Amino acid sequence: MGGRGYVNPEWKAKAESVSGGSRISSNPTAVWIDRIAAIEGTAGSSSNGPMGVEDHLLEAVRQGVSYIQFVIYNLPGRDCAALASNGELGPTELDRYKTAYIDPIAAYQNDARFRSLRIINIIEIDSLPNLITNVAGRPTETAMCNTMKSNNNYVNGVGYALAKLGAIPNVYNYIDAGHHGWIGWDDNFGPTADLLATAARAQGSNIANVTGFITNTANYSALQEPYITVNDQTRQSAWIDWNRYNDELSFAQAFRSRLIQAGFPSSIGMLIDTSRNGWGGSARPTGPVTTGDLNAQINGSRIDRRIHKGNWCNQSGAGLGERPRTAPASGIDAYVWVKPPGESDGSSTEIPNTEGKGFDRMCDPTYGGNARNGNSMSGALSGAPISGAWFPAQVTQLMQNAYPPL
Repeated sequence: MGGRGYVNPEWKAKAESVSGGSRISSNPTAVWIDRIAAIEGTAGSSSNGPMGVEDHLLEAVRQGVSYIQFVIYNLPGRDCAALASNGELGPTELDRYKTAYIDPIAAYQNDARFRSLRIINIIEIDSLPNLITNVAGRPTETAMCNTMKSNNNYVNGVGYALAKLGAIPNVYNYIDAGHHGWIGWDDNFGPTADLLATAARAQGSNIANVTGFITNTANYSALQEPYITVNDQTRQSAWIDWNRYNDELSFAQAFRSRLIQAGFPSSIGMLIDTSRNGWGGSARPTGPVTTGDLNAQINGSRIDRRIHKGNWCNQSGAGLGERPRTAPASGIDAYVWVKPPGESDGSSTEIPNTEGKGFDRMCDPTYGGNARNGNSMSGALSGAPISGAWFPAQVTQLMQNAYPPL
């Protein structure tokens, strides 16, 4: 991913509409293709403007950049454990996913006009890990995740996308692999890696169609927790909760090794979305807390200041993280901004819309939580629009709390 990345002019204009936004507006961010209409461009929609896939590719050539990033995000029964990011396709609409969504995207990406670009696809975030953690036998089970596990349409959809897009010589596919606060426990870690290997071989695909994996997409997990060591004692804390990992870098590096065990080649690399995991500002700890009980020490020492690691929606206090850069650590291809800073995770209250996006109480700042976040408050900002829509108050906070600082 070396070289200069594509700057989405639609996001750039939104960033520059906020005071101080010009400090971040030239960073490369991913283009989200979150429904069929976004392929040709969807004027007036929440998360995409008039530019479609071809328009973005043409603009990338005009900019003379090395690479462009797309998020492939429209599986049947999408986001089976959430509501704010539900999609337009029903759980059985795999054929429509293939013919009306993946095939047209592949046609544009395979156009000879765009051979000079490295096209990086982020494949179906928040999908496959749900089939491990939110199904029958788990306390966070949902009926829709059970359906998507039984009909195999997540696995088959991802396999088809990999096969179709991976056949294009200048395309590089990275499958979403959740984050440490989701997959880091022993009963999730290995099974998720094995499921990803299964999906990579589905629908005529093979592991050669996978360049690597991405963690922390659109999430807030801290890149590193320098003041906490994960060991048998600290794992007992409420915050770590027996997880093997407590930050995204250590998780991504360890999960890469487990993916290689699952059959992927040692050439695979990891991406980490650092768009909103900086947690800077005056509340950022500058050293470990060594007084009080274990929970007081961990809570005082941690960089990630969410109420609970299960909180994922428009988090109060968050900041921009590391700016996009390549080869920052062993096994890591790049830090990237896949979630464009300032685009909402979901609405704080129910907002009728034509994009199939529901209201998830995890985006409601008054919500007292559920099993997925330990029945904790949601930690969400108030006044948020629907998923993908521009949220100026959020990007203002992200800039204030950036780490490294702007």
